[in-house]
Amino acid sequence: MDRSDVGSWLSGPERAPNEGYRGERLGLPQSGTGSLVGFGRRLVALFIDWFACLWLTRLFFPRVLPPASSLVTLGLFAAEVFVFTLLIGSSFGQRLLGIQLVSLTGRRPLPLGVAFRTLLICLAVPPLIWDRDGRGLHDRWTGFALVRR
Repeated sequence: MDRSDVGSWLSGPERAPNEGYRGERLGLPQSGTGSLVGFGRRLVALFIDWFACLWLTRLFFPRVLPPASSLVTLGLFAAEVFVFTLLIGSSFGQRLLGIQLVSLTGRRPLPLGVAFRTLLICLAVPPLIWDRDGRGLHDRWTGFALVRR
């Protein structure tokens, strides 16, 4: 046992040489429109959404004190993600970065699936664990994928 044995799990799962690109198993293109979005781009979109909700909390609820203001911000965030994703297929931050939520079944995302996905995002842990295609557990469990528009 040497350092490479211990360090291998820190760098994440390795791809087998014949495994292909991210999203190939899902039938998505390797690059361009319809290809899977990377973690960094999704994270930036999440920060845009969160800071927009923080700003709205300060604007519309200026007298709410910190413990409650966090819950107000989380509620606004959940509402924003749910409503925008359901209506236009992406949250505010995702729309700015050219990201679209698609169902892997080919149908339009249903309200119950979008609500469950939003709940999982608010729990914070499922989006931080992803599969070999780079999809978070919240997308994997709901059958969705974030792709480039």
